[in-house]
Amino acid sequence: MKLYKLSLALVLGLGMLASCGDKLELVNPNQQTTGTFGFNADDLEESVIAAYNHIRMEGSYARVGYMIDVCRGDEAWNSSQVWYLPFDDLNAPVTHDISFWPWREWYYTINVCNFGISRCGDNDAVLSERMRRIKGQMLFLRALSYYNLAGYYQNPPLITDYAGYSTLDGLYGKNSSYDEVLDQVERDFQEAMTLLPSRDAGGEWAGGRATSGAAAGYYARTLMQRHKYSEALAVLKDIIGKKYGTYKLMPNYGDNFREGSKYENNAESLFEVQFLDKDSQGTDDEWTPVNTSVNATQGSAIESNFAPGVYGGWADVSASPWLYQLFKQERTIKGKLDPRLYWTIGTYETDWEGFENGNVGYTKPMTATDTVVTNNNNGGLPIAKNTNMRTGLYDKVVTGLHDGINLRLMRYSDVLLRAAECENELNGPTQQAIDWINQVRQRAGLVGLKLADFPTADKLFEQIANVERPKEFGCEFGRGFDLIRWGFFYSADRLQQLKEHGTFRRSVHHAKDAVSYTQVGIDPELKSSYDTYAQGHEFLPIVQELTNKNPNLEGNSANYGSNNATYFQGKGWTVRPVVSLGH
Repeated sequence: MKLYKLSLALVLGLGMLASCGDKLELVNPNQQTTGTFGFNADDLEESVIAAYNHIRMEGSYARVGYMIDVCRGDEAWNSSQVWYLPFDDLNAPVTHDISFWPWREWYYTINVCNFGISRCGDNDAVLSERMRRIKGQMLFLRALSYYNLAGYYQNPPLITDYAGYSTLDGLYGKNSSYDEVLDQVERDFQEAMTLLPSRDAGGEWAGGRATSGAAAGYYARTLMQRHKYSEALAVLKDIIGKKYGTYKLMPNYGDNFREGSKYENNAESLFEVQFLDKDSQGTDDEWTPVNTSVNATQGSAIESNFAPGVYGGWADVSASPWLYQLFKQERTIKGKLDPRLYWTIGTYETDWEGFENGNVGYTKPMTATDTVVTNNNNGGLPIAKNTNMRTGLYDKVVTGLHDGINLRLMRYSDVLLRAAECENELNGPTQQAIDWINQVRQRAGLVGLKLADFPTADKLFEQIANVERPKEFGCEFGRGFDLIRWGFFYSADRLQQLKEHGTFRRSVHHAKDAVSYTQVGIDPELKSSYDTYAQGHEFLPIVQELTNKNPNLEGNSANYGSNNATYFQGKGWTVRPVVSLGH
């Protein structure tokens, strides 16, 4: 059930009628305050819905908040060379306004969650089942917010006490450390795991609400951001063992990127952002948290960002030639291309004749002579994922917040590949790690990996990090978080590898061709995003407007151009060396 068909307003509630002597005192139900609202489960359910609403706004997952991380990954590049360019070039200035938008949205979400959590009390044992579920969802969404804030801004203020908002010191928080924020994220996800039902409970728990499985999955992700592999592996094994609900890979990879009740909130999805199907939406784009139009579109603009200009898209982001060539290096058992390529990159391939909807772009047949590129001026390989380029539903892009495809933020394939990574980190290459990887490969029809081919943990890590994960999750949110936790910005060899992966051609010709970083500077059409990486800018700067207004707030590594290798190495973490896989 789509949650956003319900009211999005936090302050709606029943009017209160009271007598005082011979005077009649009325409370306007549309102008309630924290003194009159939020003291029962009905009110708090409205707060829960308001919090869910905030995660599908412009700066969270409806557009910019999602796209920034896609751009800072090495498997995508900014084909418009305008929007998102500072994030693709990893050198956003402190005055860059768009850098503020995720900050804005996630603190809006946190504000609502802090209010709801404050009404639930500290003793979970005395809560009714309904109140446990309300608190669990609030904890999950607050943890999700801080997970994103830490991943983007490194050291944001940690604000968890709603009562503290009554003072300026509470409103103008000072920076918390990266570790302090993630400590809180871990605590919130852990508690949410104990309060929420599994997706097996059915109803809305199987149709869009945060569940114990979603909390467990994100808890494991958070642990891995700080190399807590043993703890993370235990949680991931519990998910695989169905402790938090029943999950499995969908037989058809493409079912994770279509709209409609037949495909969304499926058995592979641990958590996804709910957007209304395109033909069920309103007419008013609702970009920011302060807009609450009753006719809101309640879709995302991800499709508009990805889709080629020839189909009406904004043509902002393309897949990297490295990702395309990676797909072409390995064929299935039946000698065909990896089917994930079909759903990830919208190119014509002879293998797609008779496969799914065939060689099609927005219901229009593509031919071998077609040169469909993302941007009419700068070219680029079109990203098909989370668009309707391959679904056969629509003949063009309706720009704005109209994409009805739910964003699957965590899938069961991620659980399997993360479990394999943790196993490898703890015990080196093992058959168990290989088996988890092969479950994902089997779905794609690929030959299973053999343990004998991976004599070292370094080699298996290379396979996971730069083959399995990009082919499974290419052009999805999360790659930037991975690059940070792996420390790829703190090793000369790994940074060089990123430069090679991030090389692309600014031309409407030869978009599919392999490119070489060695030719950057020689061939004027070639560029590498990571050539412009400024130290500390694996994170976004805390914008100057915020530090000007808040005397307690300081910048982060991006503001000061500082090297985060000191933090990484001080934890005793090492960056695994680049290993040739012999392709």
